Amino acid sequence: YNFSFKNVKRVKRKNVLRNRGANNMKRYESQVKMIAASQSSVYRMLSDMNNVALIQDQIPADQVKDLKFDANSVSCNVSPVGTVSLSIIDREPEKCIKFTTTQSPMAMTMWIQIVSTGDNSCKIRLTLEADINPFIAKMVEKPLKDGLEKIADTLTVIPYNNF
Repeated sequence: YNFSFKNVKRVKRKNVLRNRGANNMKRYESQVKMIAASQSSVYRMLSDMNNVALIQDQIPADQVKDLKFDANSVSCNVSPVGTVSLSIIDREPEKCIKFTTTQSPMAMTMWIQIVSTGDNSCKIRLTLEADINPFIAKMVEKPLKDGLEKIADTLTVIPYNNF
């Protein structure tokens, strides 16, 4: 076996390059929220972005403008952030829906986890991972956490059993 430090340096450099930016990823989780609807009803509603039309009146018009959506994506102008577009990138039937930003000031991934707690009840948790510049991390942490909680709260008041 021919061992040289030259190869060790190459391997370390590759790992450094591969992990660049990984330290900027921050994870935020909402509180677990209870919903008085079956897991399948909640998943069916949330996995089709066309259903945003059914809850559009519950979204604060002064903060969210120019709302557009189709089956797999939603886009809006959020004050003071600007245009934010999310697309569904993965669906695990009745368990999880994963989104990623296609347009946003920062790269984000969000997923909604759905767990059954009975025939007509379930609980959800939202998780957000964002690639945040360390210089602005402290400034955006609270608004991101608050926004995630507001989304989770909004998801609990949707009348899932009516659809």
